[in-house]
Amino acid sequence: SRRCGLAAGRSYSGGGAYPSVSLTCPLPGVPKAVFAAAEGRERFETRVTVLENGLRVASQKKFGQFCTVGLLINSGSRHEAKYLSGIAHFLEKLAFSSTAQFGSKDEILLTLEKHGGICDCQASRDTVMYAVSADTKGLDTVVNLLADVALQPRLSDEEIEMTRMAIRFELEDLNMRPDPEPLLTEMIHAAAYRDNTVGLNRFCPVENTDKIDREVLHSYLRNYYTPDRMVLAGVGVEHEQLVECAKKHLLGVEPVWGSGQTKDVDRSVAQYTGGIIKVEKDMSDVSLGPTPIPELTHIMIGLESCSFLEEDFIPFAVLNMMMGGGGSFSAGGPGKGMFTRLYLNVLNRHHWMYNATSYHHSYEDTGLLCIHASADPKQVREMVEIITREFILMAGAVGEVELERAKTQLKSMLMMNLESRPVIFEDVGRQVLATNTRKLPHELCALISQVKSTDIKRVVTKMLHKKPAVAALGDLTDLPTYEHIQAALSSKDGRLPRMYRLFR
Repeated sequence: SRRCGLAAGRSYSGGGAYPSVSLTCPLPGVPKAVFAAAEGRERFETRVTVLENGLRVASQKKFGQFCTVGLLINSGSRHEAKYLSGIAHFLEKLAFSSTAQFGSKDEILLTLEKHGGICDCQASRDTVMYAVSADTKGLDTVVNLLADVALQPRLSDEEIEMTRMAIRFELEDLNMRPDPEPLLTEMIHAAAYRDNTVGLNRFCPVENTDKIDREVLHSYLRNYYTPDRMVLAGVGVEHEQLVECAKKHLLGVEPVWGSGQTKDVDRSVAQYTGGIIKVEKDMSDVSLGPTPIPELTHIMIGLESCSFLEEDFIPFAVLNMMMGGGGSFSAGGPGKGMFTRLYLNVLNRHHWMYNATSYHHSYEDTGLLCIHASADPKQVREMVEIITREFILMAGAVGEVELERAKTQLKSMLMMNLESRPVIFEDVGRQVLATNTRKLPHELCALISQVKSTDIKRVVTKMLHKKPAVAALGDLTDLPTYEHIQAALSSKDGRLPRMYRLFR
């Protein structure tokens, strides 16, 4: 007892002496440690319960004192075909403002603070997500808050006016920032799915900021914020406890906009159109200062891939990882993708290319694989030819080492991302919202391992038969026409037509 007690209480300031505290004795005054234990597989399975009103409750156990809980709603900019564009953007900014129970955003934050909680709302093309991370002991308070925020927002005139100002500022910032990737992503979607579903603008157009009011918002909410379009997902919570909280706070609740019949729900399936969207813009002064970014022209070329519900989604994910890429100033090292094709074939061979990055956007009914490239305006024609050639080469031979590296890197990224509780929460919520179930990480890893080079060639061949989608931003004086880009993608070597090269 003397070794565990008295020695532990001594103060040691010198570096030469060490306290003789036994590592097998608990320190005085410290709570008893609770250790994570490896249990049966059921510990890792996602449990789903459907309530009487159609709301799905999904939970995933995870060791720790804190949990992440949130509502995911099958809503977003793709559903705004019959409404003013920008409603989802407005709802994202208005989230966690005053409600029937809470007088202001400050009151909500103070309530969460008692449980060490933080909150966030994100609106995408197909989902609106309200999420809270807090101490597990405050689960009932958190679910009550989420129900109130989603179904009982006050949407006061003052809050709506503040949201208008915030959106105008964000739109202004979007057009001024040196990194044009968010803007190009909007443009490539608009080009690929012209005037339908995921091609609709995710950001509120400036001309709509004054038109969206409480009545417009309530009309939209009445149709899309219904229990059958919602999932209450929780990570780090007991399933039965989450279900009880859901029944208490989300069952039989009358929303502030009433419970009238839904009549304007858009059930359109995405229609891929292909096409080009060009924005001529002076990019010479986007980043001034001691180390200014040079004037660049940005091109994004995309082709339709597949939905995340299809079997080909996994080969496309491997292909995207195999293409990889990044900025020309990316640091090397393990896991940085320095052996991906866009590094080896593009950035390493063409010193004037500032960026070459592959992206894969996938939705419930479609997908888009695209490459973003940046270079000096005088090099635009050659840049387009290089990128189209990379698309053509995707259908060629895939080396075994290259394929295995891409699959290993994809599995590594998947497992590393799923170490984060908020990421697990989003994965659980999105999968259950789309399929009513969830594929576990080890199942996805098994599917990745099964991908063969013939699968890559098959999905690429199918993809190359589609019309391209092109987004171009900056000085476009030397940009080839859409017809020339389309012809290059259908050629054997990805080169622009010879007549174009001769007379340009």
